[in-house]
Amino acid sequence: MAKVNVYLTFQGNCELAFNFYQSALGGEFKDLSRFGEMPPEEGMPELSNEMKNRLMHVSLPISTETVLMGSDTVPGFGPDVTMGDNFSISLNVDSKEEADSLFAKLSEGGTITMPLDETFWGSYFGMLKDQFGINWMVNHDLLENE
Repeated sequence: MAKVNVYLTFQGNCELAFNFYQSALGGEFKDLSRFGEMPPEEGMPELSNEMKNRLMHVSLPISTETVLMGSDTVPGFGPDVTMGDNFSISLNVDSKEEADSLFAKLSEGGTITMPLDETFWGSYFGMLKDQFGINWMVNHDLLENE
């Protein structure tokens, strides 16, 4: 069964925002990674030091069932975001099959912004904007035997 979390996107101040959320909500960051930690890929633009320091992903558990997640944008990596378009609904699912099924259904009539695929951070992950303009992320944390 899918677990739903909110994923916020910022234009360079994600770390500042999440330090604020942590001070207000408590808890400890579960994950925190920067764009400079990504392995190089063919066709990927060269990042400035400022861009390398931006947060690629951060997660802050705020209850036993809810995690507030976020990242900064980096030019050349996906579409630019504007206020009102700077959040996604993130579904964390139990299997690749469930991820494929939900992704296919949600993307009907919409736009796939990142096809489902295995990632360097150990997930099967993809992003889309549905036919109503809502951003979705579908994630399955891969196990070692997958």
